[in-house]
Amino acid sequence: MIRPLQQDDALLADITSVPASEDRLDLWWLGQSGFLVKWNGHSFLFDPYLSDSLTHKYAATDKPHVRMTELCLSPARLTDLTFVTASHLHTDHLDAETLIPLAQSNPGLSLFLPGPIIPEAQARLGDAPLTYLELNEADQYQNEAQGWSITGVASAHNDLKTDDQGRHYYIGFIFRCGPFTLYHSGDTLLHPRLIQSLREFQYDLMLLPINGNKSERRVAGNLNGTEAATLARACGARLVVPCHYDMFEFNTETPEEFIQACTRLHQPHRILQCGEKITLKAK
Repeated sequence: MIRPLQQDDALLADITSVPASEDRLDLWWLGQSGFLVKWNGHSFLFDPYLSDSLTHKYAATDKPHVRMTELCLSPARLTDLTFVTASHLHTDHLDAETLIPLAQSNPGLSLFLPGPIIPEAQARLGDAPLTYLELNEADQYQNEAQGWSITGVASAHNDLKTDDQGRHYYIGFIFRCGPFTLYHSGDTLLHPRLIQSLREFQYDLMLLPINGNKSERRVAGNLNGTEAATLARACGARLVVPCHYDMFEFNTETPEEFIQACTRLHQPHRILQCGEKITLKAK
Protein backbone atom coordinates (compact mmCIF):
# COMPACT_ATOMS: atom_id res chain seq x y z
CA MET A 1 0.00 0.00 0.00
CA ILE A 2 1.17 3.53 -0.79
CA ARG A 3 2.31 5.47 2.27
CA PRO A 4 1.51 9.20 2.36
CA LEU A 5 4.46 11.55 2.25
CA GLN A 6 3.21 13.02 5.54
CA GLN A 7 0.80 11.24 7.85
CA ASP A 8 -0.88 11.66 11.24
CA ASP A 9 1.25 13.75 13.65
CA ALA A 10 3.73 14.87 10.99
CA LEU A 11 0.98 16.03 8.63
CA LEU A 12 -0.93 17.78 11.41
CA ALA A 13 2.24 19.55 12.56
CA ASP A 14 2.87 20.77 9.01
CA ILE A 15 -0.71 22.05 8.71
CA THR A 16 -0.66 23.90 12.02
CA SER A 17 2.79 25.45 11.47
CA VAL A 18 1.75 27.58 8.48
CA PRO A 19 1.89 31.33 9.24
CA ALA A 20 -1.10 33.53 8.44
CA SER A 21 -0.45 35.66 5.37
CA GLU A 22 -2.58 37.25 2.65
CA ASP A 23 0.20 36.69 0.11
CA ARG A 24 0.69 32.98 0.70
CA LEU A 25 -1.55 29.98 0.04
CA ASP A 26 -0.78 26.44 1.23
CA LEU A 27 -2.51 23.30 -0.02
CA TRP A 28 -2.26 19.62 0.96
CA TRP A 29 -3.58 16.67 -1.05
CA LEU A 30 -5.42 14.36 1.35
CA GLY A 31 -6.10 11.64 -1.22
CA GLN A 32 -8.77 11.08 -3.92
CA SER A 33 -10.32 14.56 -4.48
CA GLY A 34 -9.69 15.86 -0.97
CA PHE A 35 -7.63 19.02 -0.47
CA LEU A 36 -6.99 21.23 2.54
CA VAL A 37 -6.30 24.90 1.77
CA LYS A 38 -4.89 27.38 4.27
CA TRP A 39 -4.84 31.11 3.61
CA ASN A 40 -4.44 34.06 5.96
CA GLY A 41 -5.20 31.99 9.05
CA HIS A 42 -8.30 30.29 7.60
CA SER A 43 -8.67 26.61 6.63
CA PHE A 44 -10.88 25.34 3.81
CA LEU A 45 -11.53 21.67 3.08
CA PHE A 46 -12.62 20.42 -0.35
CA ASP A 47 -14.37 17.04 -0.86
CA PRO A 48 -12.54 15.03 1.82
CA TYR A 49 -12.66 11.24 1.97
CA LEU A 50 -10.85 10.26 5.17
CA SER A 51 -12.23 6.83 6.07
CA ASP A 52 -12.48 3.23 4.86
CA SER A 53 -16.27 3.33 4.49
CA LEU A 54 -16.32 2.34 0.81
CA THR A 55 -13.82 -0.47 1.31
CA HIS A 56 -16.04 -1.92 4.03
CA LYS A 57 -19.28 -1.34 2.10
CA TYR A 58 -18.15 -3.13 -1.06
CA ALA A 59 -15.88 -5.80 0.46
CA ALA A 60 -18.24 -8.71 -0.28
CA THR A 61 -19.45 -7.51 -3.70
CA ASP A 62 -18.33 -7.89 -7.31
CA LYS A 63 -16.95 -4.32 -7.20
CA PRO A 64 -14.57 -4.27 -4.22
CA HIS A 65 -13.07 -0.88 -3.40
CA VAL A 66 -9.57 -2.02 -2.48
CA ARG A 67 -7.69 0.93 -0.98
CA MET A 68 -4.33 1.77 -2.55
CA THR A 69 -3.11 4.59 -0.28
CA GLU A 70 -3.07 4.59 3.50
CA LEU A 71 -5.27 7.08 5.33
CA CYS A 72 -3.23 10.22 5.91
CA LEU A 73 -5.15 11.67 8.88
CA SER A 74 -8.20 11.02 11.03
CA PRO A 75 -10.88 13.61 10.21
CA ALA A 76 -11.53 14.22 13.93
CA ARG A 77 -8.06 15.79 14.18
CA LEU A 78 -8.82 18.59 11.72
CA THR A 79 -10.02 21.62 13.66
CA ASP A 80 -10.55 25.36 13.11
CA LEU A 81 -12.08 24.77 9.68
CA THR A 82 -13.91 27.62 7.93
CA PHE A 83 -15.89 25.38 5.56
CA VAL A 84 -16.02 21.99 3.88
CA THR A 85 -17.46 21.11 0.45
CA ALA A 86 -19.25 18.13 -1.06
CA SER A 87 -19.48 18.46 -4.83
CA HIS A 88 -22.00 15.60 -5.17
CA LEU A 89 -23.48 12.61 -3.36
CA HIS A 90 -20.92 9.91 -4.18
CA THR A 91 -19.42 8.70 -0.92
CA ASP A 92 -15.82 9.51 -1.81
CA HIS A 93 -17.01 13.15 -1.86
CA LEU A 94 -19.78 13.12 0.77
CA ASP A 95 -18.79 10.55 3.37
CA ALA A 96 -20.59 10.26 6.71
CA GLU A 97 -17.55 8.66 8.36
CA THR A 98 -15.54 11.73 7.36
CA LEU A 99 -18.05 14.55 7.76
CA ILE A 100 -19.60 13.54 11.08
CA PRO A 101 -16.24 13.54 12.94
CA LEU A 102 -15.34 16.81 11.21
CA ALA A 103 -18.60 18.36 12.37
CA GLN A 104 -18.04 17.14 15.91
CA SER A 105 -14.58 18.71 15.96
CA ASN A 106 -15.84 21.90 14.29
CA PRO A 107 -19.38 22.57 15.65
CA GLY A 108 -21.50 24.60 13.23
CA LEU A 109 -19.09 23.91 10.35
CA SER A 110 -20.45 25.20 7.02
CA LEU A 111 -20.97 22.57 4.32
CA PHE A 112 -21.30 23.87 0.74
CA LEU A 113 -23.13 21.46 -1.58
CA PRO A 114 -25.59 21.43 -4.51
CA GLY A 115 -29.18 22.16 -3.57
CA PRO A 116 -30.76 18.97 -4.97
CA ILE A 117 -28.63 16.71 -2.76
CA ILE A 118 -29.27 18.45 0.57
CA PRO A 119 -32.14 16.13 1.70
CA GLU A 120 -30.05 13.00 1.07
CA ALA A 121 -26.99 14.60 2.70
CA GLN A 122 -29.04 15.42 5.80
CA ALA A 123 -30.37 11.87 5.95
CA ARG A 124 -26.85 10.48 5.60
CA LEU A 125 -25.30 12.80 8.19
CA GLY A 126 -28.11 12.71 10.75
CA ASP A 127 -27.80 15.23 13.55
CA ALA A 128 -24.20 16.19 12.80
CA PRO A 129 -23.78 19.87 13.82
CA LEU A 130 -23.35 21.21 10.30
CA THR A 131 -24.71 24.34 8.60
CA TYR A 132 -25.90 23.38 5.10
CA LEU A 133 -25.23 26.10 2.51
CA GLU A 134 -26.78 25.54 -0.92
CA LEU A 135 -24.42 26.38 -3.78
CA ASN A 136 -25.72 25.90 -7.31
CA GLU A 137 -24.38 26.84 -10.72
CA ALA A 138 -23.37 30.53 -10.78
CA ASP A 139 -24.31 30.99 -7.12
CA GLN A 140 -21.69 32.91 -5.17
CA TYR A 141 -21.17 33.05 -1.43
CA GLN A 142 -18.91 35.90 -0.36
CA ASN A 143 -17.34 36.44 3.04
CA GLU A 144 -16.20 40.04 2.82
CA ALA A 145 -14.93 40.16 6.39
CA GLN A 146 -12.49 37.29 5.80
CA GLY A 147 -11.75 38.11 2.15
CA TRP A 148 -12.88 34.98 0.31
CA SER A 149 -15.68 33.80 -1.96
CA ILE A 150 -16.89 30.52 -3.47
CA THR A 151 -18.87 30.11 -6.71
CA GLY A 152 -20.61 27.04 -8.14
CA VAL A 153 -19.85 25.67 -11.62
CA ALA A 154 -21.89 22.89 -13.25
CA SER A 155 -20.11 19.55 -13.64
CA ALA A 156 -21.01 16.56 -15.84
CA HIS A 157 -20.73 13.18 -14.08
CA ASN A 158 -21.48 11.73 -16.58
CA ASP A 159 -24.28 14.10 -17.55
CA LEU A 160 -25.44 17.56 -16.48
CA LYS A 161 -28.17 16.15 -14.26
CA THR A 162 -30.67 18.71 -12.96
CA ASP A 163 -33.82 18.70 -10.85
CA ASP A 164 -37.18 20.25 -11.78
CA GLN A 165 -35.87 23.66 -10.69
CA GLY A 166 -32.86 23.41 -13.02
CA ARG A 167 -30.39 22.94 -10.17
CA HIS A 168 -27.40 20.72 -10.90
CA TYR A 169 -26.62 17.57 -8.91
CA TYR A 170 -22.88 17.85 -9.64
CA ILE A 171 -20.90 21.04 -9.21
CA GLY A 172 -17.34 22.31 -9.05
CA PHE A 173 -16.05 25.26 -7.08
CA ILE A 174 -14.28 28.49 -7.99
CA PHE A 175 -12.64 29.64 -4.78
CA ARG A 176 -11.10 33.10 -4.46
CA CYS A 177 -9.12 34.25 -1.43
CA GLY A 178 -7.15 37.48 -1.47
CA PRO A 179 -4.97 37.46 -4.61
CA PHE A 180 -5.54 33.74 -5.34
CA THR A 181 -8.11 31.95 -7.53
CA LEU A 182 -8.55 28.17 -7.42
CA TYR A 183 -10.84 25.78 -9.27
CA HIS A 184 -11.82 22.41 -7.82
CA SER A 185 -13.87 20.61 -10.45
CA GLY A 186 -15.43 17.90 -8.31
CA ASP A 187 -16.07 14.92 -10.60
CA THR A 188 -16.62 15.94 -14.20
CA LEU A 189 -16.21 15.22 -17.87
CA LEU A 190 -15.65 17.98 -20.39
CA HIS A 191 -18.94 19.58 -21.41
CA PRO A 192 -19.76 22.44 -23.79
CA ARG A 193 -20.33 25.09 -21.12
CA LEU A 194 -17.38 24.28 -18.88
CA ILE A 195 -14.60 26.37 -20.41
CA GLN A 196 -17.02 29.23 -21.04
CA SER A 197 -18.07 29.13 -17.37
CA LEU A 198 -14.45 29.19 -16.20
CA ARG A 199 -12.99 31.86 -18.44
CA GLU A 200 -14.13 34.77 -16.28
CA PHE A 201 -11.09 34.31 -14.03
CA GLN A 202 -7.37 33.67 -14.25
CA TYR A 203 -6.51 30.60 -12.17
CA ASP A 204 -3.50 30.26 -9.93
CA LEU A 205 -4.36 26.61 -9.37
CA MET A 206 -6.71 24.04 -10.90
CA LEU A 207 -7.45 20.72 -9.17
CA LEU A 208 -8.67 18.19 -11.74
CA PRO A 209 -9.44 14.44 -11.80
CA ILE A 210 -7.48 12.23 -14.20
CA ASN A 211 -8.91 8.72 -13.68
CA GLY A 212 -10.81 8.83 -16.98
CA ASN A 213 -14.13 7.37 -18.09
CA LYS A 214 -14.17 3.62 -18.73
CA SER A 215 -17.51 1.83 -18.96
CA GLU A 216 -16.07 -1.47 -17.74
CA ARG A 217 -15.57 0.08 -14.28
CA ARG A 218 -19.37 0.49 -13.98
CA VAL A 219 -19.06 3.89 -12.32
CA ALA A 220 -19.47 7.45 -13.59
CA GLY A 221 -16.25 8.77 -15.11
CA ASN A 222 -14.04 11.81 -15.17
CA LEU A 223 -11.51 13.68 -17.25
CA ASN A 224 -8.52 11.67 -18.36
CA GLY A 225 -4.97 13.01 -18.17
CA THR A 226 -5.01 14.60 -21.62
CA GLU A 227 -8.38 16.25 -21.04
CA ALA A 228 -7.31 17.63 -17.66
CA ALA A 229 -4.14 19.12 -19.15
CA THR A 230 -6.10 20.56 -22.08
CA LEU A 231 -8.69 22.17 -19.79
CA ALA A 232 -5.99 23.76 -17.65
CA ARG A 233 -4.19 25.07 -20.72
CA ALA A 234 -7.42 26.44 -22.23
CA CYS A 235 -8.07 28.35 -19.00
CA GLY A 236 -4.52 29.67 -18.71
CA ALA A 237 -3.92 28.04 -15.33
CA ARG A 238 -0.75 29.08 -13.54
CA LEU A 239 -0.54 25.52 -12.16
CA VAL A 240 -2.62 22.34 -12.38
CA VAL A 241 -2.59 19.45 -9.89
CA PRO A 242 -4.21 16.08 -10.72
CA CYS A 243 -6.35 14.07 -8.31
CA HIS A 244 -8.85 11.17 -8.13
CA TYR A 245 -6.30 8.40 -8.58
CA ASP A 246 -4.28 6.03 -6.33
CA MET A 247 -7.26 5.48 -4.01
CA PHE A 248 -9.15 2.42 -5.32
CA GLU A 249 -7.61 -0.32 -7.45
CA PHE A 250 -10.59 -0.65 -9.80
CA ASN A 251 -10.90 3.08 -10.57
CA THR A 252 -7.49 4.68 -11.00
CA GLU A 253 -4.86 5.72 -13.52
CA THR A 254 -1.21 6.65 -13.34
CA PRO A 255 -0.38 10.34 -13.91
CA GLU A 256 1.89 9.55 -16.88
CA GLU A 257 -0.63 10.57 -19.57
CA PHE A 258 -1.32 13.79 -17.67
CA ILE A 259 2.40 14.59 -17.36
CA GLN A 260 3.03 13.93 -21.05
CA ALA A 261 0.06 16.08 -22.12
CA CYS A 262 1.10 18.96 -19.84
CA THR A 263 4.64 18.78 -21.18
CA ARG A 264 3.39 18.78 -24.79
CA LEU A 265 1.06 21.74 -24.11
CA HIS A 266 3.62 23.65 -22.01
CA GLN A 267 1.15 23.62 -19.11
CA PRO A 268 2.79 24.05 -15.68
CA HIS A 269 1.84 21.14 -13.43
CA ARG A 270 2.74 19.45 -10.17
CA ILE A 271 2.29 15.85 -9.07
CA LEU A 272 1.66 15.52 -5.35
CA GLN A 273 1.95 12.57 -3.03
CA CYS A 274 -0.83 12.10 -0.52
CA GLY A 275 -0.05 14.34 2.46
CA GLU A 276 2.25 16.59 0.45
CA LYS A 277 2.03 20.39 0.53
CA ILE A 278 2.52 23.04 -2.11
CA THR A 279 2.87 26.74 -1.35
CA LEU A 280 1.88 29.50 -3.74
CA LYS A 281 3.07 33.07 -3.37
CA ALA A 282 1.20 36.09 -4.68
CA LYS A 283 2.50 37.38 -7.99
